[in-house]
Amino acid sequence: LVPDDLVIALVEVRLTWEDCNNGFLLDGFPRTIYQAESFDKYLAQKDMKLSVVLNIRVPEEILLPRIIGRRVCKTCGATYHVSSMPPKAEGVCDLCGGELHQRADDAEETVLNRFKVYQAQTAPLIDYYETADEIAHIDGAASQDAVFDAIVDILGA
Repeated sequence: LVPDDLVIALVEVRLTWEDCNNGFLLDGFPRTIYQAESFDKYLAQKDMKLSVVLNIRVPEEILLPRIIGRRVCKTCGATYHVSSMPPKAEGVCDLCGGELHQRADDAEETVLNRFKVYQAQTAPLIDYYETADEIAHIDGAASQDAVFDAIVDILGA
């Protein structure tokens, strides 16, 4: 994992880019209370405020098969899933014929460890943002279309 202070510095620099002048969406940041508190200080210095924090909730028993079933083409990077979006020929990319593999990050042992890290470091952010009344919860176990529609409704896009 990348140290908090480095992640914070990278985000702060990235938010100075012109394409962020009218707003931005952060995915996977902050991941710790320290990052959130540091980000709040940064926003205050820039006279900015969060519009909303999206918490897409998916139970681990649903999330685990989603992650460990993912397969990626070694050649072109196309993504498949063993049950919900399989290739036409097992282990072969439909687009380029390359070999499909499971990334090390998607191995069950790695994913289960990521769940533990999430519970210890990231889950406390839910209470942090609940207290500030800045969080919206989305049922990530719903269909992709339903999740997308919920996000659009919340963001007003």
